[in-house]
Amino acid sequence: MKTISTALICLFFIAVPAMSQSSLNFELVESIPAGTTLGNPDIRKASDVWLEMIGGAKSSIDLEEFYVSNQAGEPLEPVIGAIESAAARGVKVRLIADSRMYRTYPETIDRLGKENNISARLIDFGKLAGGGIQHAKYFIVDGEQIYLGSQNFDWRSLKHIHELGLRIRQPGAVRVYQQIFDLDWTLADKNDPALIPSLLQRNDYRMPLRVVNGPADTITFIPTMSPKRLISDTALWDETNIVKLIDGARKEVNCQVMTYSPLGRDRSYYAELDNAFRRAAARGVQVNLIVADWSKDHPTVDYLKSLAVVPRITVKFSEIPDWSGGYVPFARVEHCKYLVIDSSACWIGTSNWEKSYFYTTRNLGVVVLNQNFSSRLREIFYKDWNGPYTSVIKPEVEYQLRKHGEN
Repeated sequence: MKTISTALICLFFIAVPAMSQSSLNFELVESIPAGTTLGNPDIRKASDVWLEMIGGAKSSIDLEEFYVSNQAGEPLEPVIGAIESAAARGVKVRLIADSRMYRTYPETIDRLGKENNISARLIDFGKLAGGGIQHAKYFIVDGEQIYLGSQNFDWRSLKHIHELGLRIRQPGAVRVYQQIFDLDWTLADKNDPALIPSLLQRNDYRMPLRVVNGPADTITFIPTMSPKRLISDTALWDETNIVKLIDGARKEVNCQVMTYSPLGRDRSYYAELDNAFRRAAARGVQVNLIVADWSKDHPTVDYLKSLAVVPRITVKFSEIPDWSGGYVPFARVEHCKYLVIDSSACWIGTSNWEKSYFYTTRNLGVVVLNQNFSSRLREIFYKDWNGPYTSVIKPEVEYQLRKHGEN
């Protein structure tokens, strides 16, 4: 009997192989700073996923990026080459980038714009939304799949920054995000805010969406986006959905963002997220927040300290050590933007948690209502939380801002 049972078990695993990561319809993807212990062997790297998606493109690639910063010999160069190869085989490529960041990083956008089948436009959210930027980081392939996350189209994002993103293959979701791209593509032609009323079509999307992600695992999710003024269904606004998640927490809120501040760039006080954290703690929920050490400047650090003294709220700085190969400007940081609620729901997006990112700046996100996915994201959070790169913020400490720009 033992021999028969063993044979049957072997046959079962041969007949029902485990799904590979590349076959998932809803896949968590990461980027890890070289020389750190933050990586997870079960999660694919963004550079590999980007090459797979772009290399498989048949008809179209639409990219909307904060900026494009490439360097020969670094991991974004093969991705840029894959875009050029796609265009050479007839794939239509459209690229939108932020107009102000283009002044800093024009080279690769200009390079791509010279290729046949590649068109590039610059969008000015300062004009279109009252002072913001195009901060989203996403691309859509063949109208069938999308990648979105914290990774900028920057070689440093793929090698020297901790990032998280999602690859989604679900027609309804792709249509929602495609409408955002198409709106921004049209607006970027003239950057005239007077055109917004005629171009922004109001929708009432049927949510949530669902996609099968493996045997007995269906992902339920909701696309989210900002700014409120430039989305077709305000029920999908990032801020509304983030606050709703925090207000629904029963035991635990875990959040990691690069920057967090209730003080707006216009110096106005922005209390929505801060109050949500405080409400959660007041009803007995443990709130844990990780922010990058780039937030050690005043007054940002003062607001973090005020949050850290609230009972049941713990705030930590994350500090990624410099690379052994030398100083890398604008890198060696945790740039992830995600929220996990009770191991049952989560949000992943492109927004830092400051007022302008929700009110005047283009960003995208996803609310995920799935225990398996949320539990895995929680594990990633606690690997960082308990790891060597985080430390508790102490109100009595006078922190020194770390250099992160050019030498």
